[in-house]
Amino acid sequence: MSKQPIRITADSTCDLSPELLQQYGISTLPLYVVLNGQAYKDGVEITPDELYARVKADRKLGSTAAINVDEYLTFFTEVRKSCDTVIHFTISSEMSSCYQNACIAAEEVGGVYVIDSRNLSTGIGLQVLRACELAEKGLAAEVIVSYIREMAGRVDATFIPESLEFLKMGGRCSAATALSASLLRIKPCIQVREGAMVVGKKYTGSMEHVLMKYIGDRLGDLEKVDLSRVFITHSGMSDPALVDKVKDAVLAIAPFEDVQVTRAGCTVSMHCGPNTLGVLFCKK
Repeated sequence: MSKQPIRITADSTCDLSPELLQQYGISTLPLYVVLNGQAYKDGVEITPDELYARVKADRKLGSTAAINVDEYLTFFTEVRKSCDTVIHFTISSEMSSCYQNACIAAEEVGGVYVIDSRNLSTGIGLQVLRACELAEKGLAAEVIVSYIREMAGRVDATFIPESLEFLKMGGRCSAATALSASLLRIKPCIQVREGAMVVGKKYTGSMEHVLMKYIGDRLGDLEKVDLSRVFITHSGMSDPALVDKVKDAVLAIAPFEDVQVTRAGCTVSMHCGPNTLGVLFCKK
């Protein structure tokens, strides 16, 4: 059997749907969720809904853990059997040691390019799918890697969490901040900036009201928006109809060619909790 010239792979944090992974032939490697000292493979041994149930029962948040060097070695070695070159995407090096570990393994295996996405969730997914499309066009690995590393700086990745409860449990905001946000119905926009999560604009009101305002803000200047693809990614919504309303609102403002609705995996869900939704796309 002849080898493929290039295969695109990623950590599970890319949050691409099973359908997209199959369509583009993308293999993924899971990070870990650690609960009460027990590690579970993200999306393989635990789902976000199971994670929420455990956190509710235990009344404490767990943590996430990176993929180690040995796991990357095994993964890259196996993938290289079917291709000449691997291009692998990791979660931002500002958020995890995955990139560092993958680089160590890649150097030993050979024929593997590791890309620091400088992002998370479908902020990575946008880059992964574009790499797949460029590979299908027959571009050389070096050209694809160069393009993607430039593209990473144009990804607009933001989320609106309905509650700050998980951020409070994870030590990312104080109990007082979480309480005041709940009382005042404040919902901050969590942005990825220079590879790290930061708090952006703060909104007030119901989740639906906030999301409509947020969409208008993110897509307000269409001249700067790459309309080829958008991800609407959520961590599980108590009102599923709200996802459809968001999709309709996005398309009413911006005629994206490809609209993908995806569910975030455990890594993002651990940080933001349920009822978190983001609109992720690229700028020109």
